[in-house]
Amino acid sequence: MAGGVMVSGGGGSDFEAKITPIVIISCIMAATGGLMFGYDVGVSGGVTSMAPFLKKFFPVVYRKTVEEKGLNSNYCKYDNQGLQLFTSSLYLAGLTATFFASYTTRKLGRRLTMLIAGLFFIAGTVFNAAAQNLAMLIIGRLLLGCGVGFANQAVPVFLSEIAPTRIRGGLNILFQLNVTIGILFAELVNYGTDKIKGGWGWRLSLGLAGIPAGLLTLGALLVVDTPNSLIERGRLEDGKAVLKKIRGTDNVEPEFLELVEASRIAQEVKHPFRNLLKRRNRPQLVIAIALQIFQQFTGINAIMFYAPVLFNTLGFKNNASLYSAVITGAVNVLSTIVSIYSVDKVGRRMLLLEAGVQMFLSQVVIAVILGIKVTDHSDDLSKGFAILVVVMVCTFVSAFAWSWGPLGWLIPSETFPLETRSAGQSVTVCVNLLFTFVIAQAFLSMLCHFKFGIFLFFSGWVLIMSCFVLFLLPETKNVPIEEMTERVWKQHWFWKRFMEDDDHAVVGKVANGKNGHGFNPSSQL
Repeated sequence: MAGGVMVSGGGGSDFEAKITPIVIISCIMAATGGLMFGYDVGVSGGVTSMAPFLKKFFPVVYRKTVEEKGLNSNYCKYDNQGLQLFTSSLYLAGLTATFFASYTTRKLGRRLTMLIAGLFFIAGTVFNAAAQNLAMLIIGRLLLGCGVGFANQAVPVFLSEIAPTRIRGGLNILFQLNVTIGILFAELVNYGTDKIKGGWGWRLSLGLAGIPAGLLTLGALLVVDTPNSLIERGRLEDGKAVLKKIRGTDNVEPEFLELVEASRIAQEVKHPFRNLLKRRNRPQLVIAIALQIFQQFTGINAIMFYAPVLFNTLGFKNNASLYSAVITGAVNVLSTIVSIYSVDKVGRRMLLLEAGVQMFLSQVVIAVILGIKVTDHSDDLSKGFAILVVVMVCTFVSAFAWSWGPLGWLIPSETFPLETRSAGQSVTVCVNLLFTFVIAQAFLSMLCHFKFGIFLFFSGWVLIMSCFVLFLLPETKNVPIEEMTERVWKQHWFWKRFMEDDDHAVVGKVANGKNGHGFNPSSQL
């Protein structure tokens, strides 16, 4: 694992890079940002199915779930805009924070941005755990959301830049792995705190978010900033020193020069957001946006946020539903580990296509069972069918966790050239949070109106996204980030037309490069 020279297919720059302890430690520290995000996603679903919490903040929902047995349909008992706002306010804040985060990532560096995220997380946790009324609760969620915006902006970029090319996919998925561990941790905590007699269990659930928040803040104080970031801010010598440190070799000159050149070209770009809209950046932009929208429309967040509530609706009793949520959480973690191993071996496309089939089938099966077995007022889900639903949800979750989950973040972070990378990451995070917000805000109402059809709705989307991958998503495994244009976009049957008219722009910068028309991959950084 630790030594040797990088191998990559087809010409281009191969840099010497050992996998050093400092890289591993930095990545583990940085990825706690994911832990925090996962914990916040997982905790809200469990807390909103706890009676004392509902009684204090959402008495209307509480009455629906407890007292009025005959009045409400199974699918509608949690349909409440305020309750959905508790969950989704986080994403709204994250959305807004992302734009500020893009600026700090560029100007103050990746590390400081992670530190800011950590501080927001700590503040939000304090507000939530001490909440006396709905306003405090929502303020806490908004602060956590700001943390999510800053962390999701800085962490994937940090991981992509610090990792040697050959394990970039695996290291980047650390972020997603931590998201899933965070969700599982939250579900286990909810399972435990639900049993606390005094009715203050939900405070403990919300308060324990302080652990990942503290880890991220501590991590941000300890790690080094990435060489790309230091060079981008003009600190060339520091950048070189860090590069030697993280690559575990003194022979970093070729990589260093490439980073300096990349940074020089990036400096010339005065308006990264405007630059994103240029024709040659369109493929990356379209793919990044499409992946985020599709990632949400797999229906995964609907299942993850509301797993306990969903299982309650299907007639599992309270403890059983938290228990089933824990099972899905565990499957999520294990499957993400599968993708860490396989993403740099079998490639991005294969994982996405295989998972598409698996997700489509499992959602159709769930819809059929629910359509036949769970009508508006019956709780007629026999043990066998209940287990089958949980197994199908697990099949769905595992497929998502080794495909759309991690790759939705990985592919955008490795395809944008340096000059538009932080702007591109902003757009990626922003679109993701926007659609997460839409689904979080709408899901319980959709469940109420579509009933079991909601799974058919999502499976239709899975079909669409699998076609998109089949025709429009190029394979990016083992391609150095700096050479994407030359080796990926210019070779793709559809996207190459966006690259052709760009060649004249770089002629003159490089006298004689590849392809015989004055084009050199390093000028495209």
